[in-house]
Amino acid sequence: MANKCGEMYPVPLTLAGIEDAAEVLKGVIHRTPVDYSSTFSELIGSKVFFKTENLQKTGSFKIRGAYYKITRLTGEQRERGVVTASAGNHAQGVAYAATRAGIGATVVMPVTAPIAKVEATREYGAIVVLAGRGYDEAFAKAQELQIKTGATFIHGFDDPEIITGQGTVGLELLEQLPQLEAVVVPVGGGGLLAGTALAVKTRRPEVKVFGVQSAGAPAMYMSCRQHCWQESGPACTLADGIAVCRPGRLTFELISRYVDEMVTVDDEEIARAITMLLERSKMVVEGAGAAGLAALMQGQISLPGSNVAVVLSGGNIDINTVSILIERGLLRSGRRVYLQALLDDQPGVLQHMLETIASMQSNIISISHNRVDPQVPLKKARVELLLETRNREHVRCIVKELVKKGYEVWKN
Repeated sequence: MANKCGEMYPVPLTLAGIEDAAEVLKGVIHRTPVDYSSTFSELIGSKVFFKTENLQKTGSFKIRGAYYKITRLTGEQRERGVVTASAGNHAQGVAYAATRAGIGATVVMPVTAPIAKVEATREYGAIVVLAGRGYDEAFAKAQELQIKTGATFIHGFDDPEIITGQGTVGLELLEQLPQLEAVVVPVGGGGLLAGTALAVKTRRPEVKVFGVQSAGAPAMYMSCRQHCWQESGPACTLADGIAVCRPGRLTFELISRYVDEMVTVDDEEIARAITMLLERSKMVVEGAGAAGLAALMQGQISLPGSNVAVVLSGGNIDINTVSILIERGLLRSGRRVYLQALLDDQPGVLQHMLETIASMQSNIISISHNRVDPQVPLKKARVELLLETRNREHVRCIVKELVKKGYEVWKN
């Protein structure tokens, strides 16, 4: 197969290979559920089903490709061990698979990798080396170690056996959801999308396949738009699992052949999808895993009335990130509000203001009273409040009532 740039890459992958991988993986991975969501179906206008790879062993789909790849190693390769680079999910998959096979594994992770993913990789039995600010720098370090040690390099996505293993997601979807009409898959380097698209399109060519990439790391999207493999600038995205600047060349060829459309979503859209999944579906999903839903919620992909499967590719999100996203989500929806007010610095004035807020059925989470800041006028005090509220209309009513009673109030 030649692309627009005149380059030729083999595509040695087949549906039979993916079916073989599915047999190898039986009893090792979870056959993750496909969950229908009435909430998101009503919101989006499609019949939305979640392929819950966030519930997969090691917390993401990556165990599929990693385990299958390691089962294909020769005896000599097993003795030398394996080395890989990963932002976190592939790292855990390789660590788990290698330990289960009795093989030594070294994993290079960016220094920016979430702590939870780093610690989990160590707990699965791998030696972790932290290097570089992102995946691509970690990848370069892993290649250095491979040359030095002679270990087998396990690529995170641009490898036929890795792609074959990831393709088992597509097989399961077709078996679990016979009425499937479209599938939406997050994209970083492209292994999951390439494998899933190959499996789905080979068995059911009429099913639409969509890829979703973060706008902060859009290399595969750019490649598909230009019909020629492209690199992007430094990745900057909440979705660390798909923060890849150099997508796979083999994955690009497969995606070019089998995927119907590629779109991007920004971090605000991804963050909203994460918080809504947490609140409405009680699912913990990382940024990469929420990208597909974000695209549907924002109308980047519109499939009215269709049976659409969204692959929630992973759930390994740092708890500190979850905390931040929840707080931002509450502020955005009007269920939290920061208010400032300038009050007369006299006894009872603050109490009367707080009584007004209480009468509006708002709970005070925190309060700061400052009368000595040089920017605060003499005989005045600045009050900062964090309030628990019901919605944006409730916030508007509280502010209106405070202004009506003569308080100078504004929202942060």
